[in-house]
Amino acid sequence: MTPAERALWQALREIFPAAHFRKQVPFGPYYADFASHGAKLVIEVDGGHHGEAADYDAGRTAFLNDEGYRVLRFWNNEVLGNLDGVLTAIAAALPNSLSPLVGERLERGVRSKGPRAARAAHPHLPSFPQGGGSQVAKSTILES
Repeated sequence: MTPAERALWQALREIFPAAHFRKQVPFGPYYADFASHGAKLVIEVDGGHHGEAADYDAGRTAFLNDEGYRVLRFWNNEVLGNLDGVLTAIAAALPNSLSPLVGERLERGVRSKGPRAARAAHPHLPSFPQGGGSQVAKSTILES
């Protein structure tokens, strides 16, 4: 996995455990970076080479859509530079039953361990401010 995929994988497992995301999930002739079968959601993390593989990606997205899955695509630099916004976009795409109140979950961790200990133990976790956190600009989310 790329550094961006590793960062997102760790966050998906910790922030959205009820969604049961899996990595490198086979779908017919394709593999999805991450998929939640319960939410019918696929998440793709794309590097620069995907700009050159637009036709391939479009075919894969069409196949996944035909299978009933929604596809969210994020660039590596979005995941690494704006993980809060990426997770906010994913939370919005998940059904309420699979998307916990992210800020509340993090707050409980902070209260139980103390703010410094919680941040030190989980530096990769986003800090969602009141009001839902930052948003990834609509133009940067490649969604089907």
